[in-house]
Amino acid sequence: MMYQKTKYSGAMHVKLLITGLILVACGSREPDAGSTVTLTLGAYTVPKEAYQVEIIPAFQKYWLEKTGQTVEFRESYIASGAQSRAISGGFDADVAALSLENDIQRLVTEGLITHEWRNTTHGGFVTRSLVVMAFRENNPKKIKGWKDLTRADIDVVYPSPKTSGGAMWVVNAIYGAGLKMSEIQMGTSDPAAARLLLKNIQARVRVMDKSGRASVTTFENGVGDVLLTYENEVLLRQKQDKAMPYIIPDATISIENPIALVDRNIEKHGNRQVAEAFVEFVKQPLAQRAFARYGFRPVDQEVAAEFASQYPQPSALFDITYLGGWDQVSLDIYSPEGIWATIMAELARE
Repeated sequence: MMYQKTKYSGAMHVKLLITGLILVACGSREPDAGSTVTLTLGAYTVPKEAYQVEIIPAFQKYWLEKTGQTVEFRESYIASGAQSRAISGGFDADVAALSLENDIQRLVTEGLITHEWRNTTHGGFVTRSLVVMAFRENNPKKIKGWKDLTRADIDVVYPSPKTSGGAMWVVNAIYGAGLKMSEIQMGTSDPAAARLLLKNIQARVRVMDKSGRASVTTFENGVGDVLLTYENEVLLRQKQDKAMPYIIPDATISIENPIALVDRNIEKHGNRQVAEAFVEFVKQPLAQRAFARYGFRPVDQEVAAEFASQYPQPSALFDITYLGGWDQVSLDIYSPEGIWATIMAELARE
């Protein structure tokens, strides 16, 4: 299946009526009406517009009406891996909204997150997306699928997995697509074929920026024939009336983006109640609809059904469990002896 969109539209404003919002509020005293509380959000780059334009203002209004307390936000948006390392290194974010489960797990391992973040609404995830292929207007290179990205006349753009969670999702998508395509063709997945596909596409990569957002900017500046990126990045550009056609390949990965309270910082700041309320808020239908308007696939099933026509399901969609889960992927692909490192070493010698 090839799916191409040329424009994305949707309601531009958040409804400010919230019904049925479930709040888990413990570990701090009731908010003082008329007071101000600060909440620090450490996020990856891609959802910046959704948070700033719709979700944060809606939450501020909701919390003021509910408690009489004003919430001031401090916000940081950088590549997911870099953000996780920044929080680990002392950036005192109360909430971490990152691209990868592993970037949250780093904070668990280091003792900054002490609660069971997966045992929360929607398994601890706040948005979904897909890895897609964006190309130039009118598709001059006739891009139809993964094999086209190995051609000698194609230049590919995506970020570096050393810094970008989006890049890891791209690499996972390519390798997993190789497994899926061989499975469809031969009845069993072939890791050698998947590795070759990844190597051949990587050989066509011309620029690897630090973040997914930076790669989009590079592509917009005229570099490359194909951009491998999040579906939501393309839809955001189309929402802004920018030309960025794309296809969803038949075989691609379902991305899940986690969010979690950073317990150590919350305890230091004494703002657990508002932090817990915000994390729950972004998983509820009002915020989920806002994410959907900015190109993210909702994790809330009710909202996902509302937007089903805008988010088609590719025929050979897979998720991280198809590759063995993040622990296995980290070992197989991203360890010093893994597939990624050995491919890069081979290409450097060739």
